[in-house]
Amino acid sequence: MKTLELRDKPLFQSTLGDLVDVMKEELGFASESGNDEKGNTFPSGDKHYVRGMKELAAALHCSVSTAQRIKSSGVIDAAISQNGKVVVIDVERALDILRVSNKKWGRK
Repeated sequence: MKTLELRDKPLFQSTLGDLVDVMKEELGFASESGNDEKGNTFPSGDKHYVRGMKELAAALHCSVSTAQRIKSSGVIDAAISQNGKVVVIDVERALDILRVSNKKWGRK
């Protein structure tokens, strides 16, 4: 019922809360915490894959050189598929491995 009221309201009279409510209900966007109702950080599908070091760095929230060091250390090898120069990483699995890993992957 609330969305019907919001549809009749002019856009310039809408608040940010109205926009968030419409995006959640009508468009199926994730909640404010970044997780959808199932607890999945990536609501687009079951798995979230990235290609390359730049995308891995963005997913891990670190620099490209740090992402390269993590990959080269072998800690997240179970989450990596590589064919030549093409690197595909399962981000959820890599994050799970990094959460439980005691191995130091930094500089020596």
